[in-house]
Amino acid sequence: MSVGFNAPGARFFEGDRPTPVEISLHIASDSLQIGLDESRILHWPLEDIRRLPDMAGKRGAVLRLASDPLARLYIEDLSMLARLPHPNRTSPPKGRARLMAWALAAIAAVALQIGFLVPLLADNLAGFIPARGERALGETTLGHIREALSETGLNPLEVCDGTEGAAALAQLTERLAAERGFNQDLTVSVLDHEMINAFALPGGFVVLFRGLIEAADDPDQVAAVLAHEIGHVISRDPTRHALRSAGSIGVLGLLLGDFAGGAAVLFLTERLISAQYSQAAETGADRFAHALLKEAQITPAALGAMFDRLRKKHGDAAGVTAHFLTHPRLSDRIDLARAAVDPAALYRPSMLPGDWAALRDICN
Repeated sequence: MSVGFNAPGARFFEGDRPTPVEISLHIASDSLQIGLDESRILHWPLEDIRRLPDMAGKRGAVLRLASDPLARLYIEDLSMLARLPHPNRTSPPKGRARLMAWALAAIAAVALQIGFLVPLLADNLAGFIPARGERALGETTLGHIREALSETGLNPLEVCDGTEGAAALAQLTERLAAERGFNQDLTVSVLDHEMINAFALPGGFVVLFRGLIEAADDPDQVAAVLAHEIGHVISRDPTRHALRSAGSIGVLGLLLGDFAGGAAVLFLTERLISAQYSQAAETGADRFAHALLKEAQITPAALGAMFDRLRKKHGDAAGVTAHFLTHPRLSDRIDLARAAVDPAALYRPSMLPGDWAALRDICN
């Protein structure tokens, strides 16, 4: 069925010249047929015709084809608009598929950098950082962590320094770390915070929280956690983790515009507090702790006992910080610690009762 429309006043601009041409208009087979001179006929699918706003305020309507950015059709017979299925639909941008392909490729490139290239570079770069630079990184990071965890926001979170408690902690550290041939000096601190957590920082820093000491049943459990964190220090896991986080933050900062670095510092601080090492790194630190505890004549079962206590109190998925809920299952880590016990060995308590009481009171 063919329907003709009044063409008087209708004008067609082909886009390559400013002068209009005379036309005739018919609709047939869901297509607008535009008759031009020299028997030329253009076919515009009705569903692809869009109405443009008439910026001059004239009567009539200006139409375009969605796939043609230049050609324009001006009509005065508005009855044609009723035959157009989508006259006011926004036309998709030309080359949308190509634009989407580039967007997906950009996302994939960022994911490749953050998920593979940055960790690979960080692992290799960690071995070239001088000890002094690594130590400075740890000191600076610890300062940011103390500021981030401060409840008042005015003063950094306090480092517990009770004289007798500090002496007991130093004696325990000496028992675990003395004459082991470590290539880094250890600095063990207790932060006055209720969080049940401990973590290692670049440069030989190990941080215990007051909440962890209060949650332990005995000093052997604290010694076991300390040995685990020493394992991370020796393997330089905190340095690799810091480099990975910083590299990822750098990539995201370029994309999101955080050139000042304020959000980066906060994010890096959070990442180091709840360090999510790989399963291999966590298992390696556990095995290192078992060996270190046995050398110090402290039962390796203490690490499993600490995990078991936290699991019974808080469950596997809630209440315990992410530091204790990394990739290896807690039950597997508990079994591994118990299996490391030598039935023929003679184990001694890590502290005397008086020293244990002093350590528990280190923040008071």
